[in-house]
Amino acid sequence: MGFRLPSLQKKTSVPKGYLAVYVGENQKKRFVIPISYLNNPSIQDLLSQVEQEFGFDHPMGGLTIPCREDVFLDITSRLQRS
Repeated sequence: MGFRLPSLQKKTSVPKGYLAVYVGENQKKRFVIPISYLNNPSIQDLLSQVEQEFGFDHPMGGLTIPCREDVFLDITSRLQRS
């Protein structure tokens, strides 16, 4: 199963079975990830941080993950290989 990091699609286009997320501490970058990644403990830890920082109000219109981009890419690249 492949995915695009970063997404080269239009900002409004997310394929079925995928989710758009905005990642970064200051400057946010948009990524499109498989929904199945949400079951991974590393992603769930990041989502817990999101809930603490943003609650359920996401000003970017999508899910915002306030972590460094390189950390997110490391986690998703490990998920992609498994």
